[in-house]
Amino acid sequence: ELPDSAQRCFHQELESGIKFTLDYQVISGGHYDVDCYVEDPNGKTIYQETKKQYDSFSHHTELKGVYTFCFGNEFSTFSHKIVYFDFQVGDEPPILPDMSNRVTALTQMESACVTIHEMLNAVIDSQTHYRLREAQDRSRAEELNGRVSYWSVGETLILFVVSIGQVMLLKSFFTEKRPSS
Repeated sequence: ELPDSAQRCFHQELESGIKFTLDYQVISGGHYDVDCYVEDPNGKTIYQETKKQYDSFSHHTELKGVYTFCFGNEFSTFSHKIVYFDFQVGDEPPILPDMSNRVTALTQMESACVTIHEMLNAVIDSQTHYRLREAQDRSRAEELNGRVSYWSVGETLILFVVSIGQVMLLKSFFTEKRPSS
């Protein structure tokens, strides 16, 4: 959660020569945009984007130390936002432990396992993406439902006022006015 006019930072200690990936997406709030930057242990900015709805950033570390990534909502004065982020460190270990030391070709079974593993990872990524979109769409639908409810209450009140006004007007047409003597 990212309150209005605020910034949230997260810190991760990493070894040198390691790959990390930061994926983020604004799920709800405002124009669905946020500022993001990543700093290395020396305070040097290695990634910076402003007013982005979603993005992905990969980097190989050159220094050992604490890396900082921050999300900023300073430009928004009254818009609370919810940001999803996924910070992955390192490469995925091979599916078969002795695969990197092999010189022979993979058997058909091993090739099928590797292919299935890659496809399952793609499915996991797709599911995450669709879950985020569903949350974003649910937020929009709830906001729209609130607006429709307020509009309906307003229209109902106006309808009652107009109805009472018409009844009173019609009554005035049929009231007999007696001349005063």
